Amino acid sequence: MLSRRLLLGSVAALPLLPAAARAQTTTLDMPPQALPVKLDDSVAPGYRRAVAMRWGDRVMFDAPDWNPASPTPQAAATQFGWDARLCAIVTPPAAADGVQRAILAIAHPTVEAAMAFPDGRDRPAVAAAMQGATLLNVEARGQAWLVTDGGYQSRRLTADTLCCITGPAAASVGDVVQGLLAVSGGCATPWGSLLLAEGDPAPWISRLRGLDARFTDGTRFGWVAELDAADPQAIPAKRTALARFPRGDVAAALTRDGRAVVYLSDHRAFGHLFRFISTGPVTEPDALDSGTLSVARLEGQGIAWAPLPAGAETLLNPVAAASQAGATSFDLPAGLAVDPRSGRLYLACQGNAARRPDQVDALNPLAGSSSGHVIEFAPAGGDHAADRAAASLLLVGGQPPQRFAALRSAWPDAPATLAVDPRGRLWIGTDHGGRVGQAPDTLYGCDTDGPGRGFPLPLYGAPRAAGMGGAAMTPDGLALFAVVRRPGAEPDASFARPATRWPQFDPALPPRSTVLVLSREQGGLIGG
Repeated sequence: MLSRRLLLGSVAALPLLPAAARAQTTTLDMPPQALPVKLDDSVAPGYRRAVAMRWGDRVMFDAPDWNPASPTPQAAATQFGWDARLCAIVTPPAAADGVQRAILAIAHPTVEAAMAFPDGRDRPAVAAAMQGATLLNVEARGQAWLVTDGGYQSRRLTADTLCCITGPAAASVGDVVQGLLAVSGGCATPWGSLLLAEGDPAPWISRLRGLDARFTDGTRFGWVAELDAADPQAIPAKRTALARFPRGDVAAALTRDGRAVVYLSDHRAFGHLFRFISTGPVTEPDALDSGTLSVARLEGQGIAWAPLPAGAETLLNPVAAASQAGATSFDLPAGLAVDPRSGRLYLACQGNAARRPDQVDALNPLAGSSSGHVIEFAPAGGDHAADRAAASLLLVGGQPPQRFAALRSAWPDAPATLAVDPRGRLWIGTDHGGRVGQAPDTLYGCDTDGPGRGFPLPLYGAPRAAGMGGAAMTPDGLALFAVVRRPGAEPDASFARPATRWPQFDPALPPRSTVLVLSREQGGLIGG
């Protein structure tokens, strides 16, 4: 069994420096600090946050005013959803007027009846409209980034959205379906599209079965959908070549010869890490409909990619095929991010208390712990088509290593979401699913190179019982969009008795998942 000290040897040592010398050690300008658990949120000194969008706010131009006491499916289908997880920021070509614009893609994975509805009684039709995904037009106005009210490309994707089903398994499940369910993550691709990953559809299928016959066939859900975010009429295409399993997230890259690469995390305790590589270049239509699906297997100081058998049977049950291929099991794989500059892939593992001491390995260092960790993968030769990748721990959750302890800084626990900024720094969001501990769920910045590699610094602390739902940097680097999900939804809380009423603290209103814009008070690049 490997010791914790040995496993952490891959994380570069950071000397215990006074604050005045910290700038020589890390590229980030946030101070090390311990953040408090409180009803309100916290922001690092020198930074501010602004509200961009909340549960119930208008997305479509014809959305009615939000009335949480009397929700309807029709209203919910035009408003921002109850839960939120930031998937991607899509940057279209520059406009003639010189205004910087982007499209923010946000998933709505869950709807908890106790927190979303006044009497706690489930309303399946309303919940089906609250979940799904939202696309928002955002633009720079001076030094600020704002949501464009009634933007041309702003839209909701729900259980009523028409989708086509493509690829090798389409013949088995049908070529069309109405609805996206349990969207858990997503990414912008280097070839210009948006991927939205459906997670485990089983709870939604059980919940919605009585509404419509289409919810009796679970095989039509649980896929990755691809669409053109810039086209408000685009029909999402569920790409069956990317297989069906409960995903935590996806990330996309290109091989050196121009083929599409999609990494996919299997969001289960002891889940796997998959990779898809298209047969042809991304310039070909429907490139994601043909390719090779592989699974990561720990070998020596890294991983090898083990190809899985082709065919609909594998695509409908890749977890079984992965087990037969000797796939490595990770501790609740969640967020994924690719650094386009270095080609490195990052995986957040939220933690797995069921792992026994005899099951610990070089990439899963903690037994009986839900603290989690972040892994860095470096493809051999810098090519995402390589059959091997070096692997190391960027950081391990829970308590900081002894060399960092004197800084008394917050430290990630249960990392769930990842994003890479243009400078190659990683932004890590934690999520305890409403469980309240000694620290709030937090958004951290972390260097991935240099003397500050693996040393996270807190930028933002969420209000009580809220999780961090991801982050995305604006193209100019002057703002960071971040999502706070499910505030106040700790165990035994309810619509009438939440743990906090953030962000408005109005006794007549429930707490609301919220998209924030974080920026520096005096202007300048996020993180310094």
